[in-house]
Amino acid sequence: MANGTAKPPGLAFSRETFAKLTPGPFLQAHLQQPEPIRPNGRSLDAFRTPTIHTGSLSHSNGSAVVRLGDTAIVCGVRAEILLASDIPHPPGEDTSEDDLVERLGLLVPNVELSTGCSPGHLPGNPPSTVAQALSYRILSLLHTSNLINADDLRILYTEPASEDDLPDEGSKVVTKAFWALYIDVLCIALDGNPFDAAWAAVISALKSTQLPKAWWDPDREMILCSPLATETHGLRLDDIPVASTFAVFSTGSALKQRSEAESWVLADPDGFEEDVCSETVTAVARSDDGGVGSITRLEKSGGGAIGKAAMGRCVHMAQQRWREWQGVLHGG
Repeated sequence: MANGTAKPPGLAFSRETFAKLTPGPFLQAHLQQPEPIRPNGRSLDAFRTPTIHTGSLSHSNGSAVVRLGDTAIVCGVRAEILLASDIPHPPGEDTSEDDLVERLGLLVPNVELSTGCSPGHLPGNPPSTVAQALSYRILSLLHTSNLINADDLRILYTEPASEDDLPDEGSKVVTKAFWALYIDVLCIALDGNPFDAAWAAVISALKSTQLPKAWWDPDREMILCSPLATETHGLRLDDIPVASTFAVFSTGSALKQRSEAESWVLADPDGFEEDVCSETVTAVARSDDGGVGSITRLEKSGGGAIGKAAMGRCVHMAQQRWREWQGVLHGG
């Protein structure tokens, strides 16, 4: 300059500082570009690539470790014997096989968000309601999807013929006990979308679960189990439902007309996006007769920005995600 004085530097923030100070405008600035791109570099409909490792826990009947981006979940399945004689109110003959697992409480999931898995889970904090909600959602989906066949959890005994039996009567087979599966889910790193990752871990752990050969010993009047690994059997999980979660970011506010607001649907939100978005949708897809993923469950919470067209887009993306997961879950 002519007077020899230097121009004062302009006030500028780094990308990380901008995101922390004004997360909403920071995300909006990315989404309003001619080709919207999220701060994490993904497009609006891009999911994170999952990785699955099974059999990591040697003292569990089944286990899996699932990573979804920076979200990491460990799941272990522990099988315990429930004697039929210990059931206070045994199900009647009119109880269907689909209701038997829920009626007896044979599936017991429990989700825990470990200390330090995210900045919101610090040492000394009480257990969060998020873990309780995840446990309930997983239990509900296990029951409504009828994922586990009750016959895989029965321990049967063929009673010997007695003098009172008629000659044309066959041997009577009775259920002496059931296998109860305790499904422990531990989130060791949380960067958004814990439900999809936890559900994938539960499914993968159940697919790897091996139950010992068990039988009723009438002399000892107890259930005995074989220690041989070659005599174990797995669970039949032919039709595996897949959960896909979406977050909705909207510019709507109390000072703006609803018609003036913009909204975007973000597939598989990370932790930053979940903190900014107040509306989420989870679609659960499974196979139908044609092999195309059909939606069997829809969950929505918060907000009111998503409409019929956006919901249809979520359904379509969930069906595509179902196809991707089939190859991952079946080792393809």
